[in-house]
Amino acid sequence: MSPIEPPKASWLYLVVSYLIVFPVFRGLFRGCISGLQNVPRSGPLVVVANHGSHLDPPILGHALRRPVAFMAKAELFKVPLLGRIIHACGAYPVKRGGGDRAAIREATSKLNEGWATGVFLDGKRQANGRINQPMPGAALLSARSGSKLLPVAIINSYRALPKGRLFPRLVPIHLRVGKPIEPPKSRKKSDLEATTLQLQKQINSLLESGLINASEIDKKAIRNH
Repeated sequence: MSPIEPPKASWLYLVVSYLIVFPVFRGLFRGCISGLQNVPRSGPLVVVANHGSHLDPPILGHALRRPVAFMAKAELFKVPLLGRIIHACGAYPVKRGGGDRAAIREATSKLNEGWATGVFLDGKRQANGRINQPMPGAALLSARSGSKLLPVAIINSYRALPKGRLFPRLVPIHLRVGKPIEPPKSRKKSDLEATTLQLQKQINSLLESGLINASEIDKKAIRNH
């Protein structure tokens, strides 16, 4: 069976990527990405990352050279311009109070269409930017769809825009992409937990090794200021 081709990027997605996200990421935050060779170019993919700030979804959704779908509140799609933009960028609506099952169904549907679907492993922003209390949702999505899991570390976004801060600090934000992980053997709790733990360890390891490089860039920026 030939692999499912990923959806083609819409013109609006390309506009948002190249005129908004990339200039902000590359320019203001001196962004860089390593490990892009690990990103499968076709077929469904569960992109799994840590979550430190509101900057994460747009950066992750536009940095891997293929669109990444994220769940968003259904109410956002009713905002005329915003709704059109986030829909073009692959966001899919989840009704408030619809529960985890509805979200899993929507995400599985996206994967069956060939999308890369983004999941933050903790489910919400973490003050230290690490994976602290991982949830099994990514592993379950992978088991349901047979999709590989792609671990991604987003370095320094929690410092750039922490909770409660309105304006970002212009610190370097880096992305480090790990090697894909095979789906869990089954949907059994033990298998989902084992895969979730593997993701946690790999992403935190990518964060730890990447922070050294980010720290060096920070020091150079201070010296050159």
